[in-house]
Amino acid sequence: MKIILTQDIKGKGKKGQMIEAAEGYARNYLLPKGLAVPATADAVNTMNLRDKAKAKADAEAKAAAQAIAEQLKSCQVKVSAKGGEGGKLFGAVTGKEIAAALKAQHNMDIDPKKLVLDQPIKSFGSYQVKAKLGFEISGTVYVLVTEEK
Repeated sequence: MKIILTQDIKGKGKKGQMIEAAEGYARNYLLPKGLAVPATADAVNTMNLRDKAKAKADAEAKAAAQAIAEQLKSCQVKVSAKGGEGGKLFGAVTGKEIAAALKAQHNMDIDPKKLVLDQPIKSFGSYQVKAKLGFEISGTVYVLVTEEK
């Protein structure tokens, strides 16, 4: 019996996937629990429309990520922090601070979780921070840490 899954089912398939299931398993377990719907012509058409809409949304999100990566190439973010002797900071510059500075200086919204710091920034200077923007697209944020006066 052909059914369309409404939830991920371990060993069977992912949500939105059309699978062939045993008649009894589908009729007695999957359909009553709402884990699947019968693969009628209407349900198959709805599934195809959802797939097209998801593909379009993914393409738009990928294009937006690509645009942000291009914007990051041409901008430098200045972060000021308190520090002591020898160029050492009191504390560290985090991804959250870098994301806030990006928003304030260049009006770019990047989730702080997407900024990858290999190690914490604990001294003044210039740094390159990788930004994983999704869809295997990454950009580089150029960060200049200066002393707060």
